[in-house]
Amino acid sequence: MTDDLLICGAGPAGRALAHRALAHGLAVTVVDPHPHRVWTATYAAWADELPEWLAPEAVAVTIERPVAWTDRRIELDRRYTVLDTPALRDSLDLTAARLVQDHVTRIDRPARHTTHGLDLPSVRLGSGQVLPAGRVIDARGVARSPGLAEQTAFGLIVERAHWPEPDTYFMDWRDDNGAEPGAPPSFLYAVPLDDERMLLEETCLAGRPALDLPVLRERLLHRLRSRAIPLTGDEPVERVRFPVHGGTPKAAAFGAAGAFTHPATGYSVAAALRLADSVVAGDSIWPGSARVVHLLRQAGLRALLALPHSDLPLFFDAFFMLPPAAQRAYLSERENLSGTATAMAKLFAALPWRTRGTLASAVALPARRTTRSSL
Repeated sequence: MTDDLLICGAGPAGRALAHRALAHGLAVTVVDPHPHRVWTATYAAWADELPEWLAPEAVAVTIERPVAWTDRRIELDRRYTVLDTPALRDSLDLTAARLVQDHVTRIDRPARHTTHGLDLPSVRLGSGQVLPAGRVIDARGVARSPGLAEQTAFGLIVERAHWPEPDTYFMDWRDDNGAEPGAPPSFLYAVPLDDERMLLEETCLAGRPALDLPVLRERLLHRLRSRAIPLTGDEPVERVRFPVHGGTPKAAAFGAAGAFTHPATGYSVAAALRLADSVVAGDSIWPGSARVVHLLRQAGLRALLALPHSDLPLFFDAFFMLPPAAQRAYLSERENLSGTATAMAKLFAALPWRTRGTLASAVALPARRTTRSSL
């Protein structure tokens, strides 16, 4: 018996896709080396990115107006959500799926499909077993590589009562983290996880190479000491490291493997949740407009990597002063080509001439030529 859909990978993207396929009545197999593993990362999204079908309990906290700090405080006119990771995983129920604990060693995609099984796409497993399916979709993420820019972060989870500020910080670029002048910068990401806990995370937005976790740990501790935030030494730790670009825009890949990761934020989970139904239905999620937006976002990443470290707060100050519709177009609207291009043009016009020259040169270069280090 051949399933309708075989998904390689049981992370948030693969699990979301499998869950929605089951909801639409498909027979589903999911292959993963550790299909029952516990998710430990913190996931967040803009509230308007999340699909209506998402279980309410998967949303832990909603922040009406998160804040960005550059050389000034900027309130962002957009609701932001922090997801409850265990509840999110549990809500993506896979009880009716076949879970196979194994490694995928090869995916075969014949040029011609039949209904007889032999010419269907299939996967070969580490055990030697071959599994055919009506469709095979790769949702295994993107492997690390020296050629890929990465995001890194080191975070501590503290009691919310110990956080003296009322704000949630989407990005806080203030320079109280002890970094040496001229060193690659990092920012504080500070969000509530629930009524009792805050995640305080020192983050390197993107780098090739990115800042190492021990550096980010020392910066975070310095920043928290400078703000008189008490620590016991027993706080739970969150460590983050993943590529912010890579993957291929194609129908047979999903999530980060399918180039869903936004290179300006590192976010991909909301896109996977939102696009799962379309992929299950067999709709095209990569029309020409989406492919061009993807290329523009990659150009934006090259620009960020090329900026002098001292210009980053200036860059984000200009971005977060754009109209909310322009910010939303660039950050979330993957098929909005005119909105994305307009946002980039407005941002370019708002920056000083010296910064414009750097950005223009970086955007024109192939990605492999832009090798400036961390953000």
